[in-house]
This record gives sequence, structure tokens and C-alpha cells, in this order.
Amino acid sequence: MSDNGGLPRLVLIEDNPGDAVLVREMLRSSWPGDFAFDHFDRVAAAREHLLRADATCILLDLSLPDAQGLEAVDRVQAFAPDVPIVVLSGLDDEEVALRAVQGGAQDYLIKGRVDDHLVARSVRYAIERKRAEVALAHQALHDALTGLPNRALFLDRLKLALARSERRSSSVAVLFLDLDRFKLINDSLGHEAGDRVLVDVGARLEQALRPGDTVARFGGDEFTALCEDVPSERAVVTIAQRMAEAVGMPFALGANEADTFLTASIGIAMADGDAHDERLAESLVRDADAAMYRAKERGKSRVELFDARLRERAVRRLSIESALHRALERDELVLHYQPQIDLISGRIVSWEALVRWQHPERGLLAPGEFIAVAEETGLIVALGAWVLDEACRQAERWTALPGTSGAPEMAVNLSARQLTQPELLDVVGAALQRASLAPARLCLEVTESVVMEDASGSEQTLAALRAMGVRLAIDDFGSGYSALSSLKRFRVDVLKVDRAFVAELGRDANDGPIMAAIIDLTHALGLRAVGEGVERPDQLAVLRALGCDVGQGFYFGRPEPPAAAEALARSTPRY
Repeated sequence: MSDNGGLPRLVLIEDNPGDAVLVREMLRSSWPGDFAFDHFDRVAAAREHLLRADATCILLDLSLPDAQGLEAVDRVQAFAPDVPIVVLSGLDDEEVALRAVQGGAQDYLIKGRVDDHLVARSVRYAIERKRAEVALAHQALHDALTGLPNRALFLDRLKLALARSERRSSSVAVLFLDLDRFKLINDSLGHEAGDRVLVDVGARLEQALRPGDTVARFGGDEFTALCEDVPSERAVVTIAQRMAEAVGMPFALGANEADTFLTASIGIAMADGDAHDERLAESLVRDADAAMYRAKERGKSRVELFDARLRERAVRRLSIESALHRALERDELVLHYQPQIDLISGRIVSWEALVRWQHPERGLLAPGEFIAVAEETGLIVALGAWVLDEACRQAERWTALPGTSGAPEMAVNLSARQLTQPELLDVVGAALQRASLAPARLCLEVTESVVMEDASGSEQTLAALRAMGVRLAIDDFGSGYSALSSLKRFRVDVLKVDRAFVAELGRDANDGPIMAAIIDLTHALGLRAVGEGVERPDQLAVLRALGCDVGQGFYFGRPEPPAAAEALARSTPRY
């Protein structure tokens, strides 16, 4: 449609005046309603006009003074890519007709073989086909929820921006934004509320950017922004801060709902006007993503600029991710076991299973080298299932191990992603069944911060696990929320006190009363207290004096492979 009273605007490019009059009369005879009609005898003249005014359809001759044959289609397509084209030519050539349609024309009519009904119908069909084509193209390149460009369109625009930056010797910046703790909105208020928030975030980000910048929804709660001709890193950081402030404004989700607040973590990667390789667009997005993860690690609503240090870290992370896939297939993962000691009898009452990676090149890797990558990529689900299986089998093998008190428990850590996995109960049940292990001999450990990420979901999952007979422990107590209400809400059996409270026992008089209060609280709730990080005899003495139930740490034994752990137990130590 055009601005000419809302009428369809039909444009004819034809150098024969008689043919032009004939086509106009044919359309007037059969077109349903009024229309605007413009005639030009050259492609160049039509271009000047169409760059100023919209057209609904173009009828095009292929024998023009300034464009012959398929060149005419190509030139019109270049300046009016979204306008349907009907070729009206005296050339009766099937091959040319086919190539014209392949080149972008919607139909090919031959002069002298058409009547008024055929011309009008062809134009109307061409308009509808082009509209459908444009709609499909929009759907393929835009996010259905927010209407923003999607990943494919963003990368295409980024590649074009990089090409322009080479010519102008200017800088391009990619900003990668992730909403912090967005999952809580979906889980507590529902996915409909979450969708409304994502739509609002997209609109806010568009307002926060400069005119001409691009914001896209990359997937889930991740958004990207493309900024061209940025003068400095400081200018980009300022833009990122505006984006973070826009996200930080309250979200009103309903008349009966309290305002919801979110924060965002943003990573920035930049490219200057030097020569670029063809993979730079993907590399910039990957670098901005790595910077975003670093910002998220440092705290909420942070902005991180990618640099050489982060590049090295990102390369290492990518290498670990790739190798970790193979590690699961090649049985390179192993479990080490650390004893937990009953502080009254001095005997081993439990083991904690701790995963290690026997890397073929780097040797034995501790969890800190790969667990975060496994969590981010989802590999933690398969890894966690393997750990549960192996730990339960080992616990059953050690049912009557000399040097232990009764049938020792086996403690296994659960990550955040595992706790939200719908199949977790089935995975735990299957591991117990395969090992023929009594559920009461398995203790699953979760940190306070993990259960509080999705308090409602965690409460249900932990209750279901406890109903199976599995024991539960809060790990690193005191390092996170440490809310008394959470201990009441999440029914557990064991409280493992963070090593920070144990570290100065016997040296700092102020730490003794704090530890005593935590142990008294634990017993008042009917739970077993475990002191972590015991490394010295004076720490052990204080824990015993305070009535702590169990101790764990290097003083009793380091995490060891099964054979070494078993040898430690058979030596029947007394602590």
C-alpha cells in the first residue's frame, strides 16, 4: 500500500507508450476497486521514484533502454527487494521465464497472450505471494515472542557491520546480556509472566541503545546488542550500564502482583577496523558470552569487558568442554573418597564421594577444573548420574568394611542443574536399585545457595527424596543464606558447617561461641552436625568439646581412590 489515500500503487516500467496505455486499461477493466498507477520508461527513472514512495507491485518489461533481459529484474530487485514483480515481456522464452522467476519475479506474462483478467489476477496473486514470502522471511529472522531480530539475523547484521568497519576504520562492539535468576520468575509466577518480562526487557533494551544499534533475542533469557562506530571502550561500557539500568527498573506484572525486580550480567567484546576473517562475527559473540559469564561470577548486575585474559580462559573452557564429552565416553572419570569420622567413637561412619578427571594429557584434575563447565553445558546431568551409580556400588562393596562403624553411609553432592532435573528421582532410585543399596545409606548434599535458587521446587524435590528414604544434608552451612526459616522449610538430616567456622577454632576465641551456637541449633532441630575442614588436633578438640557429631577434613584423611581409602579404613584408625 502507498500513502496515496491507502490505494494500491501499481508501477509499470515500459518504454513503449502504446503498451503502457494498453496495460493501464486492462487493469482498469478488471481490477476490483481503485488504484494508483505510475508509468516510467526506464529503470533509473522508476528507481528515483520508488526510493521516495512505496509501491504495491511492479510490472516490468525486459527490453528497456537502460536494462535488457534479466538485468532489469536484478536491478529492480536491488532497490525494491520487498515489492512483487510481474514480468510483462514480448520475449517468449521458457528458459528466460524460469530464470526471471528464480531471480525474484513472481510471474512472467507474454505480451499478446494476455487479457485484462489474466493481468489483474497475476498482479493480485503476485502481491499475496510476496506478502507471504516477506512474512515467512520475517518469521525466520525474528523472535516470535519479542519481535526482535533472532540469532541468525543478528549474526548477519554483525558480519555486515564488520565489513563496514573495515572500510571506515571504525570499531564494532557486541554486548551479551543474561538476566540473573530469571528462572525464579517462571517458577514462581508462571511462564506467561516470564514471557511478559522478556517482551518488556526487549523493548527497554531498544530504548537504551543508540539509534541504528541492533538488539536481538539470542535465546531463552539472553539478549545481544550490536553497536557500530563506537568511539571507545568507555562509551560501550556506558551503553552497557544503560542496558543494565533499564533491566533493573521494576516490572509490574499484574494488579494483584508486587513489582518484580531483575538484574543483568553483561559481557562486551570489541573489534577495530583492521582486516577481519570470516569467522570474526561468531568469535565476537563467543567472546562477549565468555565476558558475560565472568560478570555473572563476580556478582549481579556487573559489566565485564573481554580481554586477552578472558580469551585464554574461554579457549581453555572450550577445550575442557570438548574433552569432557569424550571423558564420559572413555571412562576417564574416577571417584575419590574422603572419610567422615564419628567424634565420639573416632570411627569412620561415612564417606563423601568426590569426582576427579583422569585427563589423558593434564593428569588428575580436581572438580574446580571442570564442574562449572559441566554445569553450564548440561553435561552435569550425565556426569551426576554416573557419580551416583558408582558411589552407590562402592557403598555396597564397603557394607562391612573393617575399621568403619556399622554400614557406612555414602555422601554425594547434587548440583543446581541436577536438583531441577525432572528425572532426578528416577535416577536416584535406579542407582540404588542397581547397587542393591538401602536408601538410608545414601546422603545427598546440597548447598544453601542451590536450594534457594528455586525454593519452591527444591522443597518438593527434597521432600520426595526424603520420602524415598534417602538422607539429605545442607552443605557449606553459613556460606550462603543461613536463614533459620530455610532449615525449617527444607527437611534435612545433616548440617555440614562451612570450613570457615572451623578454620580458627583453637586459635580465635571468638569463633568458639559461634560454632557452639550452630551446633546447638543443629541438635535442637534434630539434625546431625558435621564440622568440615578439620586439619589440626586443636580444631578436633574444640569440636568434641562443643558436642559436634562428625568431623571431616585432611586431619582424618584426604580424598583417595577406592583402594587407598579402603586401606585407610582397614588400618582401623582411632581419632
